[in-house]
Amino acid sequence: MTYKRKRYSETLKKSIHWIKNHVALALALVLGLFILYPTPVYAMHIAEGILPANWAAIWYGIAAVFITIGVIVIRRRTKENKRLMPLFGLAGAAIFLISVFPIPVPISGTSSHPVGTPLAAILVGPFVSTVLGALALLIQALFLAHGGLTTWGANIISMAVAGSFVGFSAFLLLRRLNAPIAVAGFTAGILGDWATYAVTSFELASALHGSGSLWGMFGAIAIAFAPTQLPLGIMEGIFTAAVVVVVYQRRPELLTHVIPLTTKPMVSTVKEGN
Repeated sequence: MTYKRKRYSETLKKSIHWIKNHVALALALVLGLFILYPTPVYAMHIAEGILPANWAAIWYGIAAVFITIGVIVIRRRTKENKRLMPLFGLAGAAIFLISVFPIPVPISGTSSHPVGTPLAAILVGPFVSTVLGALALLIQALFLAHGGLTTWGANIISMAVAGSFVGFSAFLLLRRLNAPIAVAGFTAGILGDWATYAVTSFELASALHGSGSLWGMFGAIAIAFAPTQLPLGIMEGIFTAAVVVVVYQRRPELLTHVIPLTTKPMVSTVKEGN
């Protein structure tokens, strides 16, 4: 048992070293582009003051449940293996950078952008990804005027919760159905991205429809998102698939650790082929 733990620890250490060398470089390049070519500040995510206080409180309450569970999961997993912290940190940085480029949607009070949480959920699990997404949203609200503190709970539900769980569930289901990993990754990225904006549309419609039709308002907001979010979702699907495929080819044990039901058979196949 001690030998197996030692071997697993060494494998995980090599995996994290590989992530630092490759993913961190990519994130640094993206951050450099963000600094060198700044964009105007738009009302990214759901903007401050858009939601009435009662609706803001409802979304805060729901978000608190997921965040609490996520924190418990992070504490348990890092207590078992402290070497997971760098992986969690890189996943959080990826969410922040991927979701920080806004394309404004003028009539909806928010903006379109990739979300990054489907990819993070595949790598670290949906509850951990929810916490990391919430932290990214908080930093963006405090320092970049993206989103807001009163709407933080609603933004957590749409981007961190919906993006993570829809993306992760799609990936898990397709892998259990033996779909190619690229197809599973693409579907996770695109559905997680679109789920974020479906939930955002519902949050806005439920709070702002007044005496009018809830679903009529929902449809109008969703249509407003469509010209920007449909192609962005496809792009996020391609990006998610590419990253997952690279991780699987270079460090498949990372996927085995996070989602063993989907990746143990793949790892066995690789070993037998070698």
